[in-house]
Amino acid sequence: MPGISETPSTSRQVSDMPSPRRLLSSSTVYEGRIWDVVSDAFQLSEDTGTLVRDYIDHPGAVAVLPMNDDGEILLLKQYRHPVGMDLWEIPAGLLDIEGEDFVVGAARELAEEADVTAATWNVLADFFNSPGSSSEAIRIYLARGLGEVPEAERHVRTDEEAEIELRWVPLSDAVAAVLEGRLHNPSAVVGILAAAAAKADGFTNLRPADAPWPAHPSQR
Repeated sequence: MPGISETPSTSRQVSDMPSPRRLLSSSTVYEGRIWDVVSDAFQLSEDTGTLVRDYIDHPGAVAVLPMNDDGEILLLKQYRHPVGMDLWEIPAGLLDIEGEDFVVGAARELAEEADVTAATWNVLADFFNSPGSSSEAIRIYLARGLGEVPEAERHVRTDEEAEIELRWVPLSDAVAAVLEGRLHNPSAVVGILAAAAAKADGFTNLRPADAPWPAHPSQR
């Protein structure tokens, strides 16, 4: 662009990377049912002052974009109290079972929230939900080769999940809903746009389901 000179660092492939800083202290200031709030004191470098940041210490999460043989994706509607809205989302859940494989956790959430199984799994995208205030890392999978969970084995959904409504939507319609500002759930937005981009080459460049995930809290 005019007026912007490219430096050697920007001419290379852009990629987020670990950046260890000197941690002076860390304490839990709030313990919650699902996540805690941590207060860290640290230095950006040896000759800078002390900074203090409070953030949500989160176990991470997985989300699943189920796609059928017709190219439709499965969305679910669920009430979210902090924003006071019914949101169209994709199946997702916490990685709160210690040692659980990421794909196993994703398959569990898909079965529990949508009564669906999948034979083919790929990674669509990895992202931080709100890196300025939370350590939450989310991995979104594309699930294909779908089947149904047998009636007798289906999860009994309670609380907000008891109101879940499921709907199959053409991917192009979902993309339009994102661009028109009708969808707001971050996993759904990222997953839908990533799937649309991946569809351009027939999904051939997607990572395998077991691709490394160094950004997850357990790997950092």
